[in-house]
Amino acid sequence: MTYTHGHAESVLRSHRARTAANSAAYLLPHLDTDHRLLDVGSGPGTITADLARRVREVVAVEIDDRAAALTRDELDRQGVTNADVRVGDVQMLDLAEDSFDVVHAHQVLQHVADPVAALREMARVTRPGGVVGVRDSDYAAFAWYPRLPALDDWLSLYRDAARANGGEPDAGRHLLAWAHAAGLRDVAATSSTWCFATPETRAWWGGMWADRVTDSALAEQLVREGRASREDLRTFAAAWLAWAADPDGWISIPHGELVVTVR
Repeated sequence: MTYTHGHAESVLRSHRARTAANSAAYLLPHLDTDHRLLDVGSGPGTITADLARRVREVVAVEIDDRAAALTRDELDRQGVTNADVRVGDVQMLDLAEDSFDVVHAHQVLQHVADPVAALREMARVTRPGGVVGVRDSDYAAFAWYPRLPALDDWLSLYRDAARANGGEPDAGRHLLAWAHAAGLRDVAATSSTWCFATPETRAWWGGMWADRVTDSALAEQLVREGRASREDLRTFAAAWLAWAADPDGWISIPHGELVVTVR
């Protein structure tokens, strides 16, 4: 698995703004204070910390030691004591069958080479009657105004780069099909959006992407693979800042969501 975004400061700035309320609201009604929960792809740990306050115990899994350390640091910072962080691969979890009440993954399946296998593994470690909750964005369905040509180019290049890494950037629309392909039948599919349309939220989102597109693993990949020049990246960054400064600026980021009841 290659994580297209990497862990640059500009990426973490975005991910640390995620909470259970703004990124896992669809799953919260299914949580109980006695639950044991697995959080796959916990990243900088802000969602993990929120979930840990709602359940008895959390096990968080990240792909390597560096990413796992980010989760641990955030859990320590927030004083979370009922969470254990491990290194592992969602496609081959080193965890016992039926060992969790809830398994959660936010923005993970879009980066996984075999999301069907990942869903099977998530279901395998969930007890009968427990739930698997996944949420992934759908880049092709991003909608924004004003429609700046450089942002169209940015989106096209991002989707190409993500697929070159073995991922599916439009994962949101595929989640239900992937669940069915994994043999999961008791599936509730929904969608939700992030919308940024105020001066403050536009400045945050546009400024964050202006930095990410020039200084991140994605930026390095685009240049290394000859998909874009440094000047192209600066053009994309300027377009994000221009969009953010426009009083009519608006963007909607759609996400597919699944709650799977394991039988």
